[in-house]
Formats: sequence, C-alpha cells, structure tokens
Amino acid sequence: MDEVKFKVVIPARYGSSRLPAKPLLEICGKPVFWHVVQRVLEAGVAIDDIFIATDDTRIEEAAKALSLPVVMTSDKHVSGTDRVHEVALKMAWPDSTLVMNVQGDEPLIPESLIRELIDFTQQNNNFSVTTAATPITKQTDFNNPNVVKAIVSEHNEALYFTRAPAPINRDTPDDLSAAKRHVGVYVYKVSALKTICELPESHLEKLEKLEQLRALSNGLSIGVMDYIGDIPHGIDTKEDYLAVKQKMENL
Repeated sequence: MDEVKFKVVIPARYGSSRLPAKPLLEICGKPVFWHVVQRVLEAGVAIDDIFIATDDTRIEEAAKALSLPVVMTSDKHVSGTDRVHEVALKMAWPDSTLVMNVQGDEPLIPESLIRELIDFTQQNNNFSVTTAATPITKQTDFNNPNVVKAIVSEHNEALYFTRAPAPINRDTPDDLSAAKRHVGVYVYKVSALKTICELPESHLEKLEKLEQLRALSNGLSIGVMDYIGDIPHGIDTKEDYLAVKQKMENL
C-alpha cells in the first residue's frame, strides 16, 4: 500500500484580539509562523505540503519572502478549521486527503507530538478527526477554564470537551488520574472538514466556545491520542511572546 501523505495547514490570522499581528512578531530574526513550519519539518514524517493560511497581505508577503507556500483566505472566518477548509477547497484536495491543522502561534510545538499524531491517525483511520490530549497533573490546571479538558472513551474516542473540571472522581475529588488536557492540533479528512464547515454553530459549541463540539454534536467521531510530554505554552499575549522569545533565543 502506498504511504499516506499529509497536508499541513498553519493558520496565521493577523487580527488577534489579545495580540494583533502576532504571526509577524520575530524570534531569532524570523516571524513566529516560520518557527512553526520548522517544527513541522523537524517531525521528519510523511508530509506532502505545508501551507501558511492567512487573511492579511502583510503575512502573505512575509511568507513569500521566506519562500514559504501561502494561501490567502477570508478575514471572516471564526475558527482555524474554517480557514483550513478554505485552503482545502482552493487546492481542490480529494475528500480522502488528510490535513493537519497546526496553529501559527505555537513555535515550540514538539515535533514528537506531530510525528505521533500522524502515526496515530494512520493506525486509526476510522475516525473523521484526530487530535491529542496530555495528562493534567495540577489541580490549578484542572480548575482553569482556559485549560480545555478532553473526556475520552476506553477506545480513544472523544466523548466531550469542556472548560469545566471533568471528569470528577466522586469519592476522591483530588484524583486527577483520568484528567486530560486537550491539545489543539487536529488531523481531518477533507470530507470531514467539508461536513463540519457546512454545519451551523452548535448549541454546545456556543456555550463552551469550543469549535470541536460542532463535530461531536453532529455525530462525527474524534480520535484522541494520548501524548506524554511537555506542551509549551503558545503565544496568546505579549507576556507569552516575551517568555517564548526569551526561551528560544537562549537555547
């Protein structure tokens, strides 16, 4: 059987509410999104193409200056999934194509995570979407609504995603052995991307502000890979940027 090739799309939106223009912020003399591309390349796996997906000509120009493939997309998208879907449509990828969505503000995303998720997806091709989760070991993270929890079945299938502390051990509330933090990297079949993006926002998605709940609410399956390893914080704020910049420039 021929080796399955993966497309990678890196959404890089200009207008972040908390840190505008963050894809263009520089670390080691290169924009943030360039470093995300390097992490993908370092994974050393069967990746066919890597595209930056942006809504702004300044990011487009910066990508072209670095000889990185870039696709202009609408500035009306409300999620990275919608932006990835537009790229899939513009490139006319077949429904069976596998597309990985790696956020453009994750310059320290572990290459091992990318590699392991691709391997998990190849071995579990019954899922419409695959993603990853990592153990929660701190009560503060468990209680933090900004740390999204993945509730997963015995067969690595997502049952729910929530900002609430879950699952709770009724008898021993401090027991975090089943607690998992969702890691926001996805692999979709193009057919699933089309289905998800043609659906209206679901009620649960509106409540939790979690786009993956649209897929679950409409019967699509999401496989969840267990990842054991540190997941460095992405860049959401100026403080995040300065911390990541300091860490990377002092490596």
